[in-house]
Amino acid sequence: MELLSSAQIKEWDAFTCSRQGISSLELMERAATACLDWLELHGYLPRELFIFCGKGNNGGDGLALARLLKEKGAAGVGVFILETPAKPSADFSANLQRLQQTGVPVQYIRDANGLPTLEKSGVLIDALFGSGLNRPLEGWAAELTAWINGLGMETIAIDLPSGMFADKSSIGHPVVRARHTVSFQIPKLAFLVAENEPLTGSVHILDIGLDAGFLETVYSPFETVHAAIIRLLYKPRKAFSHKGSFGHALLIAGSYGKIGAAVLSAKACLRSGVGLLSCYIPRCGYPILQTAVPEAMTYTDENREFTTAIKTDLTKFGALGIGPGLGTEEATAKALLDVLSTYKKPLVLDADALNIIARQPDGLASLPPFSILTPHPKEFERLFGASSNDFEKLELAVRKAKDLSVIIVLKGHHTFIAMPGGKGYFNTTGNAGMATGGSGDVLTGFLTGLLAQNYTPATAALLGVYLHGLAGDKAASIHSQEAMVAQDIIEGIGPAFQEIGAGK
Repeated sequence: MELLSSAQIKEWDAFTCSRQGISSLELMERAATACLDWLELHGYLPRELFIFCGKGNNGGDGLALARLLKEKGAAGVGVFILETPAKPSADFSANLQRLQQTGVPVQYIRDANGLPTLEKSGVLIDALFGSGLNRPLEGWAAELTAWINGLGMETIAIDLPSGMFADKSSIGHPVVRARHTVSFQIPKLAFLVAENEPLTGSVHILDIGLDAGFLETVYSPFETVHAAIIRLLYKPRKAFSHKGSFGHALLIAGSYGKIGAAVLSAKACLRSGVGLLSCYIPRCGYPILQTAVPEAMTYTDENREFTTAIKTDLTKFGALGIGPGLGTEEATAKALLDVLSTYKKPLVLDADALNIIARQPDGLASLPPFSILTPHPKEFERLFGASSNDFEKLELAVRKAKDLSVIIVLKGHHTFIAMPGGKGYFNTTGNAGMATGGSGDVLTGFLTGLLAQNYTPATAALLGVYLHGLAGDKAASIHSQEAMVAQDIIEGIGPAFQEIGAGK
């Protein structure tokens, strides 16, 4: 699904009103009704609800919600309007007039002397400023935000926490700190970056019936990956297939003390459906890998503890994955650079392979086109330099993917996949339980296996990241996020395939 800018969402509202023959006030009523339903579903109506409103359309949502709560019989509803010189929006004024007929108490707060005393057991609903905000809060609005955060009350933000920008970083700016954010129709870019998680809390997207036809008229550089897309990308097996139909992958991984990384990567590669798998490892790993992964064939380096030279014909492999547990010894670095100089098909590069490349002046320039790089944030920084915020990091990933003609898989809660064509995709599967050693090794093996099966690099990246996350979700449902380990993700790959393959 396309991720739209705040300006595009405003256009979507207008498009919906025109296409469906409704007023903006009626659309605001839909939003308020959706919020009411969410609050009722989650058991908030028996508690006192304090709604803080600005004088724009976000405040209008809050006023409409207050009226609907009163009509629904909520235990207690109070409204507090931030008084500023700004002119109220037309829909705010219309909803204020409606609210005044219900008996809900309304208090204007003009300065710190007018701040109310609130029961801490109640719930504060933030409807001060929405996604139309285009500059940091200042003056009295900033003071009120600080006061709200200092209350320590459960806070629910409507649209997005006041003071937060929808499309750019809000670091260093006054922003309401919410436990829940209730927003509409589609996620906003602000919800998908780690820097905003402490401010948004849990995000809930409510359907308010915006006209789907609008999405056919707009372009966005960012998109979310969801099940419908993945089912289109996935290729079911044909009945008369044989192991040669599904490619031969080579994993170059492991060093003394880190053969486990090679084992995890190999197991995941096999679970991807690859026909054949070979592993190139130092001699110390031979008995371990042959025992732990009997399905894999093994090549061993002359050196016992780390790889020094890849002495096998690389052209017979459909895909190479390099990096898990590899180490960064000088001889290993030379061996990797030798591979990059001779193997011209797309590679999957992770962990120490990325660290080696980051140390080479021309390392990035030597990558075969459409190779898949899978850095975590620190590895990304070593490769491409530091960014001052997550939004800059996304822009940098998109730019580097385009400049280098590679696919960058920037790992995180919503793993970001930057494509050479300039498009960026946010993954929607996975959970915090996957923040465990070996999870990235599993992803590397899985991507390598998909690439060997003649999935295009772009398809392998999207499908692999989504299924890796879905496998993690399956694992968490069995073991919990706290108790799961990387091996559990591998065990979840089969059920993940079953889910996306259902009905095909």
